[in-house]
Amino acid sequence: MKAKIREFSRDIDKESKTLCEKMLGDLEKSRRPVLEATKCSLDNSFYNPRVGFLTPGDKRVRTELNVSSVQKMARTVFMLEILLNNLKTGAVNTKRELYYMAKGSVKSDNFLKPLDFSDQTESDSIIDFICDMLEVYREEMNCYANDRGGQTYSKQLVVTETLSDGSKAVVDLSTLGTTPFQPKNRPQTFRLKAKKKIDFCLVIESEGTANTLVSNGFTHRNNCIVVGAQGVPSNGVRGWVKTIQDQLEIPIYFFGDLDAYTLQNIYRTLKAGSAASLIRNSDFSAPDVRFLGVLPEDVKEYDLDCYDVRESDVTEARALKKARDVLQNDPFFLAPKNKQLCKILDWLLKEKRRCEQQAIFAVNPKDPLMPEKIILEKIKNGSYV
Repeated sequence: MKAKIREFSRDIDKESKTLCEKMLGDLEKSRRPVLEATKCSLDNSFYNPRVGFLTPGDKRVRTELNVSSVQKMARTVFMLEILLNNLKTGAVNTKRELYYMAKGSVKSDNFLKPLDFSDQTESDSIIDFICDMLEVYREEMNCYANDRGGQTYSKQLVVTETLSDGSKAVVDLSTLGTTPFQPKNRPQTFRLKAKKKIDFCLVIESEGTANTLVSNGFTHRNNCIVVGAQGVPSNGVRGWVKTIQDQLEIPIYFFGDLDAYTLQNIYRTLKAGSAASLIRNSDFSAPDVRFLGVLPEDVKEYDLDCYDVRESDVTEARALKKARDVLQNDPFFLAPKNKQLCKILDWLLKEKRRCEQQAIFAVNPKDPLMPEKIILEKIKNGSYV
């Protein structure tokens, strides 16, 4: 089946009112209203290498009015009204704040008491359902998570942000010293400019290791951008790296641990997005990013310290189980283009070993620049996937 690429809604308010009017019309005609949303799950995910990220198929989540669904449908209209009011007034809120705003509305009107949320997970799921139903980003509904882009360092990068009042804020990263630039919310609205040619962007799984490299002069000696990803990349990190990819058109490399979790949860999410965010992946993934390491051949080449993966450990056993599963079911790993990544997962499953990115610091403890030399050597030699 051919993958579909999401199209933006142009008028959220109008679409929402049309949807609600249809529900009301169905009720008036004694018909059961139905709400449908894009199914955001792995079994509705498609990966086309030419697109570069996971896209949704034709499957839909269908909710028809009945005894068990009446609360969900009523809550959907209730929360939709709150979100539309934010769009009308220009207010911005987090999911947590929207949860309390809903509770505040219930407190002020006993008629709404049946719609009350017992905890935030319930309101979060309704917000997600609304976005999947309208096929809009949460940010388009003025709902922002507290996820920031990765800590970013560069001596060549200048970022211009257009603020809500139309004024512009300009940040020259070279003037920040060891203080990182950390974009928030929608980095796609930023405009990036290189003061001089930037050779590459290095995204590092560990923010601490990124900070170490920068403190030791990595960005002084290299015309580059360094981003600390903070583990599994948030929407902010993914959107930020996507912005760097699209606006600067420079090589982007990811450096992280050699383990199943890093490959399937961190790197794949950065590169191709996630099944849970199918309608968002076009703006929140960076298909051009390469896996620089740690690679299995690096373990031998640099005599890196590894340690055994114990299947008796619940977390490690879960990661191995998921690795076996993605090799059989994940459209990203099933694509022939990504067979080299599959070979790495096969190696991890067979050897049951893992190697952390910090292992490069053990190659020559007396040379503080050795990690930098190894990274640059790998980039120069094309030692990446």
